[in-house]
Amino acid sequence: MTRRLVVLAAGLAEPSSTRLLADQLADAVRAQVSSRGEDVSVDVLELRELAHDLATTMTSGGVPTPALSRARDLVSAADGMVAVTPVFSASYSGLFKMFVDALDPDALNGMPVLVAATAGTARHSLVLDHALRPLFTYLRAVVVPTGVFAATEDFGDAGLEERIRRAAAELAALLVGGSGGVGGFAPDLATRPRRSGSELPEPPAFESLLRGHAG
Repeated sequence: MTRRLVVLAAGLAEPSSTRLLADQLADAVRAQVSSRGEDVSVDVLELRELAHDLATTMTSGGVPTPALSRARDLVSAADGMVAVTPVFSASYSGLFKMFVDALDPDALNGMPVLVAATAGTARHSLVLDHALRPLFTYLRAVVVPTGVFAATEDFGDAGLEERIRRAAAELAALLVGGSGGVGGFAPDLATRPRRSGSELPEPPAFESLLRGHAG
């Protein structure tokens, strides 16, 4: 069975250390899933490429552009996510938050998510726990225990590579493993369906539109 992994990379430059970390995490998750005898497909969303779509959506009453609709569909259909943002003003970037704000509130229900961040200095390492982890917990995602923070000097360091392997192994275990429980005897109140927000509502019945009109 092939699992679907979506990677959010919110770096603004090209090339960017954020995209570099996102690729390293995706490769590590792929290796960990493969070691369990399973396969995973990876889709990377460069949020920089959606900057205009996000601004248009935010200033047009929330109507998503076709590109943003495709991105939202990709997210809600995934089995797991890696979310990587650069640190701006001691928190996630505005572009990263704009994309999260554009998701349907039910888009990440029960989805395992690995959070990661990059910054120029290690002083911002707590951003994982005071900003990213609460954000995804609010969205009812399942955040893996190990987050990955990388300051500029961390790239190429064995400590960062070890954190990447550990976090990837935790995400892979959630992607591949099941609950192991027996279901079907009662409604699963803990499970809520995921929605991309792009689905069109059912149109009202024609008779109901004419109700109350005599002629």
